[in-house]
Parts: sequence; C-alpha cells; structure tokens
Amino acid sequence: MPSWKKKLKNLLFIDVKTVAGAPSFSDLDERLQRQWEQKISYFQNEEEWSTARWYDNRAANYAEYGKIVCIGIGGLYWDEGEAAYLKVKTLSGHDEAALLTEFIQLIEKYPANELILCAHNGKEFDYPFLCRRMLVHGLPLPSTLRLSGRKPWEIPHQDTLEMWRFGDTRHYVPLDLLATILNLPTPKSEPLDDQASLVYYQKQGLNRVRESAREAVVALVQVYLRLLGAPLVKEQNITRLE
Repeated sequence: MPSWKKKLKNLLFIDVKTVAGAPSFSDLDERLQRQWEQKISYFQNEEEWSTARWYDNRAANYAEYGKIVCIGIGGLYWDEGEAAYLKVKTLSGHDEAALLTEFIQLIEKYPANELILCAHNGKEFDYPFLCRRMLVHGLPLPSTLRLSGRKPWEIPHQDTLEMWRFGDTRHYVPLDLLATILNLPTPKSEPLDDQASLVYYQKQGLNRVRESAREAVVALVQVYLRLLGAPLVKEQNITRLE
C-alpha cells in the first residue's frame, strides 16, 4: 500500500460555510451592537466602511457574531482496480442547532478516536468555529472535536493551509488560489468569500451556499491529494449529492 493511502483512512473532508448571525447590524440586540462596535474599532482604519457594512462583510468570520448554515462533506474510496472515487454532500439549514446535531450524529458513526477531519485553514477556522457554535447551543462536543487543552501534535486533524505553509505561520493562501497555482481543475462554482451573508440573507441563496460548499470540498480533496503526491480523482468519479 502506498504511504499516502494510509493517511486517507477514516479521513473526512469538510468545508464550513458561515454567515452573519442576524440579517443586519440593526437586527442585533443593543448589547451585541455595542460589543461589535468595540470590536471593529481596532480595524476601522483598514476600510472606510460604516458599522453596518463591517457587520455585513465580517460578522460571519467570528463565532460570537456568525452562524453555520452549511457543512460540505466529502469521502474518498477506491474500487477493486484502485481507481479513486469521491462522494460529496452537504448538511444545511436555517436552524443551526439542528444542523450541528446532524453533523455530530454523522461523525459519531465513525470508530471512536479514529476519525480525522481535513479542512483548509481548519485549525484556525472550521474546527474552532464548529466547537464554539456547538457550545453556544448547549450541544456536547463529539470526541473528535474535544480539542481544548490538547497540544498541537496531539491533534490528528489535517489542514491543507498548514501543509502549504511549511512552518510559515504568517502565510495565508485561499483554497481557490492554492487550487489555481497547483493547476487543478476549475471548480463548477465560484467561491462566495465575503459575500456569503449577502447571498444568504438578501438573495435567499442557501442553495448557492450549498453549491459553493460542495465545490470547495472537491477542490479541498484534490489539493490534499496533490500535496500528498497522490493521484487526483477523475471528474467522472466524483458524485455530488444534494
């Protein structure tokens, strides 16, 4: 068995899509409004935005002000001829607590302490965001996400950004840029970036968010395989589920 294939055992690829927790800054209660104003006071010299626009463009980045509306999930498998196949699906919904409960139930089907997650910038965003939002809703953390107090080398989860950094912790590269420079196939859907809240609230675009999550997982898998030196998954071997 190739060495790279051993690293793919019990590996689940994920992409967490977040939006602002409320449709607009004016919809927040007064306490959260004051706290948001204080938070952005440290960054307002970066852009000449109003408080409301800062909220629209940045609230989704913080678990205290954002919420999860979609989680893209992908798994690899091989046929008898050793050809790689990928199945991608999404969990999504307006009820974040129900969405997180569904995700917890899914990952707890894996053998205890054997599941390994993989995300792009997962260690700084996806994994902690999931944990924080679970705690907000009073949900018990699944064993695979009980990361508090663990040393970095004790956390088995994978992160393609960390792999690409090669120890340079200041270096950030978006997933779509990394896929581009590695000459990987163009995704079927453009990334939403900072537009997720706008698409979700003003354009009723949960389907668009789901589509973006699915394609992000496809790109994530191909980037991960390329970084491992493993063969890519052929497009005809990718199944996109609703």
